[in-house]
Amino acid sequence: MPSQRPTTADKPRTPQKGSWISGRWMLVLLALVCAAPVIASYLMYYVFKPAGGTSSYGALIDPQRPIPAQLVVTDEKRQAVPLRSLEGKWLMIIVNGSACDEQCVTRLYYMRQVRVLQSAERDRVVNVWLRTDDKPVADVIKTAYPQPDTRMLIADPRAVADWLPVADGTKVTDHIYLVDPNGNLMMRFPKNPDPKKINADLAKLLKWSRIG
Repeated sequence: MPSQRPTTADKPRTPQKGSWISGRWMLVLLALVCAAPVIASYLMYYVFKPAGGTSSYGALIDPQRPIPAQLVVTDEKRQAVPLRSLEGKWLMIIVNGSACDEQCVTRLYYMRQVRVLQSAERDRVVNVWLRTDDKPVADVIKTAYPQPDTRMLIADPRAVADWLPVADGTKVTDHIYLVDPNGNLMMRFPKNPDPKKINADLAKLLKWSRIG
């Protein structure tokens, strides 16, 4: 009987080395494209600084401090939720008692105005007031700073103080903080800040980063 010789079609195909490498590099390039907006925003603030000073008004937090997993807050419906549930947006944060003194009201006003100035990008930003007690908030403040643009959340003051750093001679209630959409504390603005300069910092970040 004539022997049957395997044809080319019968032979098992082995992946070509060149095509495997090409596919691998394609995955790498896709990952870089997806990460590019995040990388660009951080390079802008942490690496490329203009001569004669830093590129930001706010103090950069380095190393970054992610929102602690154990930091649980009480929301407006009296439900306990992790603060990390707000990840995905840029967060401007202040800390103060529910009575909200003049300095507190001023910072709430600054944050509202800075957010409004972002125009079409404003929905990427949420203002957060971490209240250090569960006392009632004045109706006039609730009306001026409604949800969801401003979140009024009750938080353990010790847990908040452990997370948010302060400048020399100041308290955590003196500052406005900025958290990126990945949940990393990124920037701290000085006591008695200039809202125009806060706006400039935030506008740059929103321009260079597509996250959030």
